Formats: sequence, structure tokens, C-alpha cells
Amino acid sequence: GFRRGRLLEKLGQKSLDTAELFFDGVRVPAANLLGEAEGRGFTQLMQQLPRERLLIAVGAVATMRRAIDETVAYTRTRQVFGQPLIDMQNTRFKLAECETVATIAARFVDDCITRQLEGVLDLSTAAMAKWWTTQMNCQVIDECLQLHGGYGYMLEYPIARMYADARVGKIYGGSNEIMKEIIARGMTA
Repeated sequence: GFRRGRLLEKLGQKSLDTAELFFDGVRVPAANLLGEAEGRGFTQLMQQLPRERLLIAVGAVATMRRAIDETVAYTRTRQVFGQPLIDMQNTRFKLAECETVATIAARFVDDCITRQLEGVLDLSTAAMAKWWTTQMNCQVIDECLQLHGGYGYMLEYPIARMYADARVGKIYGGSNEIMKEIIARGMTA
């Protein structure tokens, strides 16, 4: 009853296979039941979504940090108009903006991790963390890619792969539009 379909070709995250899975008439022995009771799978999944969204936020923060570090290293060595790119005011200002966003994101996610460990991370806060950090991750990576110029568009540079890989963060774990709905519902409940 189980078969694997074709491998799907994705924009990013090329190192992770994604395939269609088909479960046609699969029967699972009672001894192999996951969770408390049959028919509660969706409920169990929903209970884990704040944790999943927090993990996505952690990944977004880590990726922001790497993008900034890669870009600082690149701009130190890239010569433009006879000087390192990092010596140009616009470059420093863009990097300062990215660093500020990454620092705020890290502090927020650290607070969410503390809440998760205490068992009090609520749906709205987890949704905020997932939504905001993935949005900011894409924004920071875009700014960093821009500072790489044409090299940033080449897959041999890590920033280009980060750009492609980061985009799915705004989709999986619930799209960012769904995150906004969860946040709004929490405000009006």
C-alpha cells in the first residue's frame, strides 16, 4: 500500500530530497500506533506546530547570521574604486541594518525558546516568531546578496544558495499569511 513517487525538483534546499508519498490502503498494526489514540493524529500534529515554527525561526536566525558573516568577509576582500567595499559608507550602513535585524531576531527567538522550555509558548507568539524571522531572513539575505554584486547571483557563492534555500521558510510550517491569521485571531479572541 505504500509507494514513493517521483523526486520533486525544488528551487532551493537541493541537498534534501522531496518526493511524493502514497499510502493506498495501508494498515498499521495497533502495536505501532504513534500517540495516545487512533484518530488523534491531526490533533497531535497541531499541538507540535508551535515547536516546529520555533525551529523554523531558529533556522532563520542562524541563516541571517551566516549571510552577514559571509558578506562582511566578502566586502573586506572585494575592491571597488581602489578600496575595500566594506570601507564604503553605504556598505557599512546596509550591514549595520542587517546586523540590527539579526540581533533583534536572535533576542526574540531566545525569549521564545525560554517560553518553550517553560511550556508556555503560545500559538500567537510562535506564529510571530516564524513569520517575522523568515521575512527578515529573506530581506537580510537579499541585502547581502546585493552587496556581492554579480557574484551574488552565482551558485558558487554561498549567498546565492542561501537566497534560494531561505524562500521556503515563508511557506513551510504554515505560510506567513496563515501566521498573520493566527496572530490576528489571538488578538481578537
